[in-house]
Amino acid sequence: MGFFRKKRPADAAPDLSGNRPAVRKSICTGEMTGGYIDRETGKFHELELIPPGGFGAFCKSLNVSPDDVETIY
Repeated sequence: MGFFRKKRPADAAPDLSGNRPAVRKSICTGEMTGGYIDRETGKFHELELIPPGGFGAFCKSLNVSPDDVETIY
């Protein structure tokens, strides 16, 4: 039981209508954070931390192809 965490069902993909899927990468450490960019504000919203080699699983969880995901450095 986590006090400050809400668990999302693993099979439920977030609603990306009006948003663009994106990944923010760290140049120094290579850490990747998956999320989406709000089309109205241009703000990045984090969804999850992507482990090394987990980019394909992130794309599959959002039901998008890897070519559709924008990369932010």
